[in-house]
Amino acid sequence: MSAVLAVEAIGLRKRYGTTNALDGLDLVVPPGTVHGVLGPNGAGKTTTVRVLSTLVRADSGTARVAGFDVSTQAEHVRRSIGLVGQNAAVDETLTGRQNLVMFGRLYHLTPAQAARRADELLAAFRLTEAGGKPVKQYSGGMRRRLDLAAGLLTAPSVLFLDEPTTGLDPRARTEMWEAVRELAASGTTVILTTQYLEEADQLADAVSVVDGGRVIAQGTPDELKGLVGGDRLDVTVRRTSDLTAAAELLRRVSDADVHTDAERARLSAPVADRVGTLSDFLRAVEKDGLAIEDVTVRRPTLDEVFLQLTGIERTAKETVA
Repeated sequence: MSAVLAVEAIGLRKRYGTTNALDGLDLVVPPGTVHGVLGPNGAGKTTTVRVLSTLVRADSGTARVAGFDVSTQAEHVRRSIGLVGQNAAVDETLTGRQNLVMFGRLYHLTPAQAARRADELLAAFRLTEAGGKPVKQYSGGMRRRLDLAAGLLTAPSVLFLDEPTTGLDPRARTEMWEAVRELAASGTTVILTTQYLEEADQLADAVSVVDGGRVIAQGTPDELKGLVGGDRLDVTVRRTSDLTAAAELLRRVSDADVHTDAERARLSAPVADRVGTLSDFLRAVEKDGLAIEDVTVRRPTLDEVFLQLTGIERTAKETVA
């Protein structure tokens, strides 16, 4: 017998006034994986999570989570999932352990069960030592780990994480990434919405790109990167005065459109034959006497995937909501 899908959504539609938040969205997530849901602001990814977690009812379409229908078996769905939102839901005046025990009691665990589960989760998220301290004394990363622990009190088979690292510094973000990896390794299915493209690249087994209320592309990060033309050749010139000439050379040897970043004196173009194109370009550069600072062949980034799939201009540091 095949394993029950963690998520199976078909043709989900949800309208708010004149806005189609979801417009026939389909989503399939195998169990035990980390699945990224990405898209530009207003794409519908947050509404997708709210429908799948039974917080909002779709106007039409069907969805099953952990094998249960979100419309007719909502109570079973809620017992099977955890949900961690963007903002910490813990009480700052209570200790970390008191927060977890309180949430456990709200989930109808007995006092002994809640206490035992709280201690297990504090240990799992390396918060045992801090468990007796008020949450107001926690760092941002510690608060988010506590929030994640609270979402796992009932050992859910599917965990929804809505932008779990928003506002965290790089160190705290790395700690959260490690926690998510450990969850996935333990068999928990993680549905991750994120505003950081690097996060999806680091964590997700597969990514669904959502735009206009529907999934417009889905695959592993590497498969999505392949949609923008395979490898890319990046060139940095030593003199900005050579930028135009170098761009023309790169366009000629790659037979592709060249993206020019004048501010950083950098060029980039997709290449089908990485070795051949690189060799041809270097020979042409030497012949024309251009001064090149650096040449790199690389895989495309998820930023470039978004640019091509959604047509949204973005800088390297911009994010999607």
